[in-house]
Amino acid sequence: MWPDVEAELIARLSAALSVRHVTDLPANLLDALPINQVQRIGGEDDGIRLDRALVTVDSYANDRAGASLLARRTRQELVERLRGVQTTRAVFGRVATISAPAWRPYENTALRRMGATYEIYFHPVS
Repeated sequence: MWPDVEAELIARLSAALSVRHVTDLPANLLDALPINQVQRIGGEDDGIRLDRALVTVDSYANDRAGASLLARRTRQELVERLRGVQTTRAVFGRVATISAPAWRPYENTALRRMGATYEIYFHPVS
């Protein structure tokens, strides 16, 4: 069975960055800052066992500096440290930045959002 890449990344990033990671933003977002939202937005598989996921990560914080720092720390963790990691369900391979961290508008001006998109190859543990 294919691993849930969102669940795997949330567990890994939460432990590595000591910041809350979610797929759905909480209703009390301002009280939860800083926070990362992790969502698979597409990708493909080879029909055998290799999955290529496109994943977007939005970093939310009280100010630009906080959002920028969280986005950069997240990028470093994914691009520099995820390759070769094996969890109980997945083995991660190549990770590339498709769209580097950049400012994304958000309707609530009391916080700031920075987002990036990554290409992540992984397969189930044998």
